[in-house]
Amino acid sequence: MSTVATDRVPETGPDQRPIPDAVDVAVVGSGFGGLAAAVALREAGRDFVVLERGDDVGGTWRDNAYPGCACDVPSHLYSFSFAPNADWSRSFSPQPEILDYLRDVARRYGVLPHVRFGAEVLGAGWDRDALRWRIETSRGRLTARVLVVGTGPLSEPSIPPLPGLEGFRGTAFHSARWPRDLDLTGRRVAVVGTGASAIQLVPHVQRAASHLTVFQRTAPWVVPRRDRDLADGERQMFRRFPRAQRLWRSGIYWWRESWILGFTRYEWLMAIGERYARLAMWRQVRDPGLRAKLTPSYRLGCKRVLLASDYYPALVQPNVDLVTDPIVGVTADAVVTEDDGGLRREHAVDVIVFGTGFHATDQPIAGRIRGADQRSLAQHWSERSMSALHGVTVAGFPNLFLLVGPNTALGHTSIVLMIEAQAGYVAEALRHMDADGIAAIEPTSVAERAYADRMQRELSGTVWNSGGCASWYLDDHGRNTTLWPTFTFSYRRELARFDPGSYAAHRAG
Repeated sequence: MSTVATDRVPETGPDQRPIPDAVDVAVVGSGFGGLAAAVALREAGRDFVVLERGDDVGGTWRDNAYPGCACDVPSHLYSFSFAPNADWSRSFSPQPEILDYLRDVARRYGVLPHVRFGAEVLGAGWDRDALRWRIETSRGRLTARVLVVGTGPLSEPSIPPLPGLEGFRGTAFHSARWPRDLDLTGRRVAVVGTGASAIQLVPHVQRAASHLTVFQRTAPWVVPRRDRDLADGERQMFRRFPRAQRLWRSGIYWWRESWILGFTRYEWLMAIGERYARLAMWRQVRDPGLRAKLTPSYRLGCKRVLLASDYYPALVQPNVDLVTDPIVGVTADAVVTEDDGGLRREHAVDVIVFGTGFHATDQPIAGRIRGADQRSLAQHWSERSMSALHGVTVAGFPNLFLLVGPNTALGHTSIVLMIEAQAGYVAEALRHMDADGIAAIEPTSVAERAYADRMQRELSGTVWNSGGCASWYLDDHGRNTTLWPTFTFSYRRELARFDPGSYAAHRAG
């Protein structure tokens, strides 16, 4: 299997400043999570370092640079509340603008001097005698009293282990590793998967490729994307009147927040959404056979709801085939499928693009972090599924804080809202520790277990758990360890103050 180099010229590095021997706080990752934590730590006057494996800030918005990549949350809500941007060009931000925004935040808020690029965390273990984390990176070792993991659930691409893939003579890669100089003109392309990334890149691939084959395992619900250019007058107004932008953001917030009612309480709202999505499909896909393939068999919202207005028009083009038979392997120049009757078919391709998602419930970083008993976080979670008090702290892992941890992702609005709450909670926890002379804290197992049980109870009647589909929201045990079950303002209220009664404290000496 051949690949194409994906190196991109960094805007903020590479930076070869040495890794410090010891810091108070080590932050892993420089996407939205890592930057939010870094800004909070800098404002608190903390001694910290940001360990970034890449050569630029941005996290998933640096790595996902495929054509058509954009956010499915409106621009003015998919940004930090403390760093509004009046210059978004569209109502839904394209990837280059989001990356530039994160670079600007890192510069404006003085985070860059704290970042060490090319410093992948290879392992981190808690030293119970020293009450510190001992961290090994690709650029050296250091210790930290506190470890904040901001890598998020969408940082490690997942590619299915297809038989014969290693022998493929063409170019194959995950959408999150899109080659910078890839030219698809005149080539036969396969896109495997029909998730959020795939439906964005398919229209662009269709226009360039001589032939495109889209391999669909499960039909997604696709709702029209009401995207538009933001007029110069709007941007000027927001620059001149910041309060107007705050009001605009507030309106978007409450509109998106209302979506949770359909996902969790009022099923009839989802039925209305399904009729709207079907009507849009009927208008764009006139072939009844193709419409049948594209019609989901589960409730809207069970899987991630996708926003697109150009996906269906791309699929009806004469150079596109939609294949719903399962993939059973790959040859040197083809993808092999097998139908219900056992008949195999080879689909000749030159390029394979995997839009197959990420390791969301089995994050590789969890295998690199060892707690007080020297078991990894992955081993700890393997017994009962991922869990963390408030999605942030884990029993047996002192002074470890997770950003976008278990049950804090969202199915209806901006994850940045959750990240800001978590960064503030970390800062509050550290202030409490300093005030009480505490060297380390960890949640009690009773508090963490009660919280995890509460999450499962609240998720049990939602469309994510009972909508009739299998999704990446659910882990191998069938538990939804990914999503927050209700309004984001409820979560932010919970994390507004640190709750010392849920924690065990460790004092030096």
